[in-house]
Formats: sequence, structure tokens, C-alpha cells
Amino acid sequence: MAAPARVMAQASGLSDYEKLLVQTAMRERDRLGAFLSQPDVVAIADFARPSHETRLHFVDMMAGRVRSHLVAHGRGSDPAHDGWLKQFSNSVGSLATSRGAYLTTEQYQGKYGTSMRLRGLDLDNSNAWDRAIVMHPAWYAAPDMLAKYGKLGRSEGCFAMAPEDFSVALDHLGSGRLLYADRIGEA
Repeated sequence: MAAPARVMAQASGLSDYEKLLVQTAMRERDRLGAFLSQPDVVAIADFARPSHETRLHFVDMMAGRVRSHLVAHGRGSDPAHDGWLKQFSNSVGSLATSRGAYLTTEQYQGKYGTSMRLRGLDLDNSNAWDRAIVMHPAWYAAPDMLAKYGKLGRSEGCFAMAPEDFSVALDHLGSGRLLYADRIGEA
């Protein structure tokens, strides 16, 4: 089990927040490793941050690097649309983001183009497949929304990213990897 020590040694140049992300990624990868065919990259969505900040982080588990992007949350999680996630929900029809661990599965062509299906691995997101909670590109998650409105638009519970960033997500999170969502900065 040399990889965790290597990651933490390489992560020494990271900020305290980035070190927290690496620790969270290691904890969740170790907890759910039996489900993962690709444990090399773990995505962490930190919904303690507002939508105008980068809060979807790709943690390279071997190099100890973190790459961060914007990501939208669900309408049902932010009814007032102020850019802050207020609540998680796993209920069908809630239009809210769910917390917990997701397994990335196959890509498909959907309403927003190439998208990636997610399977919920925890009780808090066990309905993700039935709710069609996926990762996809969306115009309302692009940086120009910040200049215009000061926040991103909202999804129906999906992890929506700027189209230009979504190709990076596909490169980093092919099938068999882990995406973990929660309020990390508050933990």
C-alpha cells in the first residue's frame, strides 16, 4: 500500500484545502475500492463552495495533483437560485443534487451531447440511476455565466460543466472511476 504515502508526500506543495481534497479522495477510494476498475483519479465535488468558485476537483492519486473546475448543482438544491447549494436530496423528482459516492459508467449521446452515466454507491444517492443523474456539458455552467450573472445556472441534479471543461472530465473520469460529492470544506 505504498501509493497513499506517495500521494501524501507529493501533495506537500498543495494548499491546506487541496490537502483536504487529497485526504478525502484517499478515504473514499479506500472505502469503495472494490467497485473501482480505475482508482488512479478521484473526482471530488465540494458543494460547501458557491457555484462561482471551482468546486469539482480531479485528484490524481499517483502524482498528488489537483485540477479544479466549475460545476453546477441542481435547482432543487438551490430554490432561490443564489448560487449556494442549500440541501441534498435523493428523491425522484426533487431536481436536487445528491451527496455521496458515484461510480462513473458508460458514455452516451444525450440532450447535451456526450455525457457520462453515474451509479450511486451510497444510501444518499442510491436513486441516481433512476433519476438520470449524470455528468454532462451545459452552456449554463460556462464561465461567461459568472461574468453575466455572478453564478452558474442550475441543473436538474446532474453534474453539469462548461462544454470546454467537460472534455477534460471525460479524459480524467472514464468508466470505472469515483466521483464523490458532499460539503467537503465544512467537514
